[in-house]
Amino acid sequence: MLRDWMIRKKSISRLEYYKDIHRTLGSEWIRISLIRSSLQKDKTRIIATLLKTMCILMLLASPTLSRADDDAPDQVNMSIEELMGIKVYGASKFEQKASEAPAAVSIVTADEIRKYGYRTLADILRSMRGFYVTYDRNYSYMGLRGFGSTGNYNSRFLILIDGHRINDNIYDSVLVGTDFILDVDIISRVEVIRGPAFSLYGSNAFIGVINIISKSGEDFRGGEISGEAGSFRSYKGRMSAGGLFRNGLELVVSGSLYDSDGRKRLYFREFDDQATNNGVTENTDHDRNYSLFAKASLGDFSLDGAYVSRTKGIPTASYETDFNEPRNRTVDTQGFLDLKYQHDFGRESELIARLSYDVYRSKGDYLYSGVVNNDSCLGERWTGEVHLTGRPHERHRLLVGAEYQYNSRQQQKNYDEDPFTLYLDDRRSSKRWAVYLEDEIRITDTLIANLGVRYERTYTSKKTINPRVAVIYNPSDNTALKFLYGEAFRPANLYELYYQDNVSFKPNPDLEPERIRTYELVYEQRLSDAISMTAAGFYYKIKDLINQVINPADGLMVFVNHGEVKATGLELEVEGKWGNGLQGRISYAYTNAEDGLTGGLPVNSPYHLATLNIIVPVVRDRVFLGAETQYTSSVKTPRGRKTDGFSLTNLTLFSQKLVKGMELSASVYNLFNKKYSFPGGPEHVMDTIEQDGRTYRVKLTYRF
Repeated sequence: MLRDWMIRKKSISRLEYYKDIHRTLGSEWIRISLIRSSLQKDKTRIIATLLKTMCILMLLASPTLSRADDDAPDQVNMSIEELMGIKVYGASKFEQKASEAPAAVSIVTADEIRKYGYRTLADILRSMRGFYVTYDRNYSYMGLRGFGSTGNYNSRFLILIDGHRINDNIYDSVLVGTDFILDVDIISRVEVIRGPAFSLYGSNAFIGVINIISKSGEDFRGGEISGEAGSFRSYKGRMSAGGLFRNGLELVVSGSLYDSDGRKRLYFREFDDQATNNGVTENTDHDRNYSLFAKASLGDFSLDGAYVSRTKGIPTASYETDFNEPRNRTVDTQGFLDLKYQHDFGRESELIARLSYDVYRSKGDYLYSGVVNNDSCLGERWTGEVHLTGRPHERHRLLVGAEYQYNSRQQQKNYDEDPFTLYLDDRRSSKRWAVYLEDEIRITDTLIANLGVRYERTYTSKKTINPRVAVIYNPSDNTALKFLYGEAFRPANLYELYYQDNVSFKPNPDLEPERIRTYELVYEQRLSDAISMTAAGFYYKIKDLINQVINPADGLMVFVNHGEVKATGLELEVEGKWGNGLQGRISYAYTNAEDGLTGGLPVNSPYHLATLNIIVPVVRDRVFLGAETQYTSSVKTPRGRKTDGFSLTNLTLFSQKLVKGMELSASVYNLFNKKYSFPGGPEHVMDTIEQDGRTYRVKLTYRF
């Protein structure tokens, strides 16, 4: 009714305009709604209604928005010189040139995400220098510079979205696969910050920080619809809208649905027995999710919110569950609201204050001889933070801040459904608080010292002070030489301390915190207007490492402080970007890590990593070929064996501007159908878990 009234108020030309868009929306929505999905019907209806409502609101508001065009702001046309001077935020909590940041920082732009065909945050990180990501057919696990222990749910990395902490308060985990809270199409850029940043962020900033900047309303300038289809009957639909209104309100709203059958049949030789279907599991690899994201800003205030829910089948019979059982599954949901006040006083001085609420819920159904064991957790927290940046002196840029986190609910529960048997019902609340300080001192016009320190009292009542020191020498606009030193501290999380089920796990409330010290030397050089290079050497040592092991006395899994790890390494990278659209980078990372307990190689620690990425313009500014090759050398498995090294090649053909407002891409992953495996964690019977062969995806995006 409201829409009909609005149309009657408009001229005939406006009427035709609405009809045209309504027809487009109708046809696209019908196509997306035909995506085969087994999501619960009530959830699907809710999300579909929200997406439709979002589009109607944007239609009604369209007279106050500038229409989208094919030249929306992006880093696509930046030269190497401009990219070296691009401002990064995550390294210091204020904007600064990447060449002056107290860390080795890499940036991935929205343009690269589209042209390389990246589907998840895990895909993005695999392309980064020194990074690697493993997958156990349920969760994805990050590794950096030879350190990537299995089964820790990425608790040693901190991930931020627009400065908001994503790690939960049960596992300290971040989910980076199809379970990540933000659709990659909503990402404007990813800042990858290597090394500890505890002095700014606290415990999870242990070996790396990933700061994700979401797209703004100006990036959309209207609406956007996207649909894709791929191998294993995988389908995805997304609807997004955003813009800047005349009253100064900037708005972004987006929602997506994803449904995949996964591999129909998987073979595991460890279960090759007639009683377990000769090692073949069928219809157990499904993956379904939906996600929502919205943000609004007006004046100095902004409000961000996101929500994701993923249901994933478990084909590997982890934790000794029944094999070939489609009811084995995990359901992860996560959401947050973040209210931020940001006021710029001028002269590089600003105040940022934020209040946020986070919720994380995980539920697993595990079958043992037909009995469903329910394993769940629920975490809720409130966080307040304020920090002030200013220049007390022309050569000092000072940041001072404080953070308080109240974990209002930290609950872990485990029970058999029928007959009901309760094994664990652990309910807690806790708090942590911290104060931190950072001073960027410009000693001379070419020499900068960056000093940071943080005092934190954790939820386990541990107190810690950790510094970070950086000396940055810029003899010219083309050269940066950085010496970096950092310390970090990670207390055991609630899962590591208190989880038990009397079947597979037992608790260890006496765990000590992990500690790391790192030394790094970074050399960044612009070789020409189009080419730059980076070289980095590093050393780190981790003490009191927390690992999950099987106790030989009772056969139960338990977390223990398991010795130390130390490593030395070298990274090299050359990147090029030319005006005709040709761009690429090649990188190599060597790490020699040592397990202090055994004197040998740590689990899941590759000596060699190499990547080659290139985007070639096939038709200038319209059609591009994105290609990448990634090499990973062999790694040690939890049972002391070794996987084979492997290289993967992915290709994406991407087109834009062939039809106004439309983008079309076709991607092939693992082009040469390489057979490869990742090490499994101690919860798996199998020592290695085979990955997918050649797969494909086609994707269509339309802007209006």
